[in-house]
Amino acid sequence: MIQKRLSLSSMIAAAAAVVTLGLPGIASAAYEHPANNEKGVIVHPEHFKSDKTRAQVKTEAEAAMRQGLLSYGESNYPIRTPDAAGPGKTREQVVNELRNESPAERDARLRLYYPG
Repeated sequence: MIQKRLSLSSMIAAAAAVVTLGLPGIASAAYEHPANNEKGVIVHPEHFKSDKTRAQVKTEAEAAMRQGLLSYGESNYPIRTPDAAGPGKTREQVVNELRNESPAERDARLRLYYPG
């Protein structure tokens, strides 16, 4: 029986294979996992660990906004106020508005949602 010595290139290839095959296992430690559903993910909140409370995170975010440390898109969330949106409309009110709209209003609405 003949024994061959392992070459450096085969050792590097083996290490690369171990790292590559191990990455999906490391990535699955997140609290969102891929799923075959409408959302595309399934969330496991018990996998998310945080040492900070919601109030601490909000305070830090507000301080970062004041100092200009957030990039564009991270600081432009609207501040929620409970009565900003109002009570809204019922389905019946919306349907009645669509039935009673003028032809010009209907054309404008259709051009808005169906360009071309």
